[in-house]
Amino acid sequence: MQSFPPEIVDAVLRHMNSDHTDDNLVIVRANGVPDAVQATMTALDAQGGTWRVVTADDHATDVRIPWTIPVAERADIRKAVVLLYRSACRTLGIEPRTE
Repeated sequence: MQSFPPEIVDAVLRHMNSDHTDDNLVIVRANGVPDAVQATMTALDAQGGTWRVVTADDHATDVRIPWTIPVAERADIRKAVVLLYRSACRTLGIEPRTE
């Protein structure tokens, strides 16, 4: 399992958890936790991302979601997350936000 340097992982997690909290929810709701009320990205590597999810009944769990494209470089992470988000919007029948 290929990992990224800690500074890259930390920067991506910080960005996702401060600027994309709603996107995190959309992603996890479409990927197995439809009653999620909170989702925090906690880890990532070349194979996928991990979110800590809290459900409406206050149950917490970790959800691992694989990327749908190869991820080898930092720029690939953004592409992979955007694809997860857009796919999640389609699955949930919601309009994706504009970038």
